Amino acid sequence: MPSDLGRTRRPEATCPVEVALAAIGGRWTTLVLRDLMSGPRSFTELADGLPTLSAKVLTERLAGLEQQGLVARRRLGGFPARTEYRLTEAGQLLRPLLVELYRTGEALLAVNPR
Repeated sequence: MPSDLGRTRRPEATCPVEVALAAIGGRWTTLVLRDLMSGPRSFTELADGLPTLSAKVLTERLAGLEQQGLVARRRLGGFPARTEYRLTEAGQLLRPLLVELYRTGEALLAVNPR
């Protein structure tokens, strides 16, 4: 491990690996983050991009990401009112992690196709 923070005997909230995994944990979270990587999206745009994701789960994922400081929400004027979501600076830090997870998944699939 690059520092002693990762040399724990059990998972701890201060372990950098645990922090990173908590940020992307939960079903659908990586896909919501992926869609926000290309820029701000409205709730409807996110829902349209993930048609099998229920509105309830999308709302939960966005709220969790907002609570972690990874996503910012902004109410837009007009009628009907719209809400826009964007990655924060902290959320942008997840980009290399998601790219590397994708590459690792590709490599694993090449070695062990499903």
